[in-house]
Amino acid sequence: MEIKIKKIIKSNRKTVSLKVCDDTSLIVRTPLKFKESEIEKIVSKHTRWIEKKIQEINSRDKIISQIRFVNGEKFFYLGERYPLRIISSEEQASPLLFDRGFFSLSEKVIDIRSAFMLWYKKEAKNVIFHRAKYYAQKIGLDYNKLKISNACKQWGSCTGLNNLYFSWRLIMAPISVVNYVVVHELIHIIEKNHSKNFWKKVDSIMPDYKIQRNWLKKNGYLLTI
Repeated sequence: MEIKIKKIIKSNRKTVSLKVCDDTSLIVRTPLKFKESEIEKIVSKHTRWIEKKIQEINSRDKIISQIRFVNGEKFFYLGERYPLRIISSEEQASPLLFDRGFFSLSEKVIDIRSAFMLWYKKEAKNVIFHRAKYYAQKIGLDYNKLKISNACKQWGSCTGLNNLYFSWRLIMAPISVVNYVVVHELIHIIEKNHSKNFWKKVDSIMPDYKIQRNWLKKNGYLLTI
């Protein structure tokens, strides 16, 4: 298996970090004085780990590509998977309804997918706005604006002006994970980095945050349509 180094980033760090990207390429972070020969040795030493990560990404992509908008296919909502039913009903005005399952009036994939996206965005706005308001009051701080984004790889972000952005895909995750991402971004209002102090503040609000963070790292790729 060929390992492609996408980028080598040198900084004042003391250790070497390897990251396998979604395109299966490799990003290597090293101390400033690290030589190319030393990088090659590190990559060679961790070949098995890198190959395992690449295989995981390939398997993950295969699962995602198999998503179909047909009767019985299941879709995530707040951590649970619910089946899709394509129906013909004069009583259902909306193209997609939810009642312990998803009900669509259309058989066209493009129509169903669009209906899902609109529904997810609406739910994300309602749920995340509510959770952000709750935790902002609990922590005792204010944010400027909160918007739902189309981000694919970033669950949430906090700008320098304290505007909060959350991906609508987050609504597919368990509510505990939604809460974690909300708290994470709220804490960025007072801590603009991921320092020890930042994580200490997150922990004070959500002592089990590591469980939620790990769930997202492990299952985040499933939260898509």
